[in-house]
Amino acid sequence: MMHTGEGRRVVVAVSGGVDSSTTAALLVEQGYDVIGVMMRLWAEEGQGGSTNRCCSIEAMEDARRVCYTLEIPFYLINYEREFKREVVDVFIMEYARGRTPNPCLACNRRIKFDLLLRRALAMDAQYLATGHYARVRQVNGRYQLLKGCDGEKDQSYVLYMLGQRELQHLLLPLGDYTKQQVRVMARQRDLPVAEKAESQDLCFLSDNDYRRFVQAQAPETIRPGPILDTAGRTIGQHKGLPFYTIGQREGLGIAAPEALYVMQIDVARNALVVGTRAELGRRELVATEVNYISGQIPQGPLGITAKIRYKAVESEALLTPLEDGRARVTFAQPQRDITPGQGVVFYQGEVVLGGGIIS
Repeated sequence: MMHTGEGRRVVVAVSGGVDSSTTAALLVEQGYDVIGVMMRLWAEEGQGGSTNRCCSIEAMEDARRVCYTLEIPFYLINYEREFKREVVDVFIMEYARGRTPNPCLACNRRIKFDLLLRRALAMDAQYLATGHYARVRQVNGRYQLLKGCDGEKDQSYVLYMLGQRELQHLLLPLGDYTKQQVRVMARQRDLPVAEKAESQDLCFLSDNDYRRFVQAQAPETIRPGPILDTAGRTIGQHKGLPFYTIGQREGLGIAAPEALYVMQIDVARNALVVGTRAELGRRELVATEVNYISGQIPQGPLGITAKIRYKAVESEALLTPLEDGRARVTFAQPQRDITPGQGVVFYQGEVVLGGGIIS
């Protein structure tokens, strides 16, 4: 659906990629007063200095060129300190606690849709726009977050932490399109980044090796210890808990008649519990820091579908709200890789109800 911007101001979070660039182009065409803003985020020192992949020198030049092409202002805002504190330090701390965090969720919650949104409003913009593949809809005065139309590319999972305050100021122009259509639109508009490849890596690592990074940043968390089977017998030695994640099969170094998978990371005993494929699934989890997008906690148990990580398949489940911002999710079928520290996101059809962090 086409809005006309009628001169209303929108800040677009530009990254130099095809998605955010096309977002900016579409909003210019819809008559908005568009400002491109790039966030400068912390990264570790690597070869040739420290550059975060989300805002490398190349990405910055690409974003600047796109804004120049579209004849809109381009600003760079430094959030290195905040990103280090709210995202990177939490990432390291979570691994130290035997959990497997998703730093994109922390960045969206703490940086993009908090600091950047507040900055946009302070710049007299009515809206912040991003290149996420998801949609916002208003129904009876409340805002809903919907999946993107492209099932392959839907990014609603990483936006589950948004609420009414954020959604009323959020524009997601790509939600109605597929990735292929967005590339075509970028080409038609001669955007200099139309053919640019996707980046999937953790943006603040110099080499995408999180194990090396955690070892360098928090060496005290890397303590070898026992690998136990489900009966509690010691069957091997692990190299340090942050090196492992739930469901992992490779790198255990145990000769066994059938393949073994990581089932539990037991920080109290500094132990890794492993089991066979048959022992792997779990049907229940408890989530903490649960957010309901509507702002209202559902009454009683609710039939939903849920995803336990970004690339997981949605599965039928029952959602039971608990006190203290927690919720229990009981799946119809056992789930193989329920991983503490990852996000679990709740859906009803195309509507995102909310989500939380698996405890």
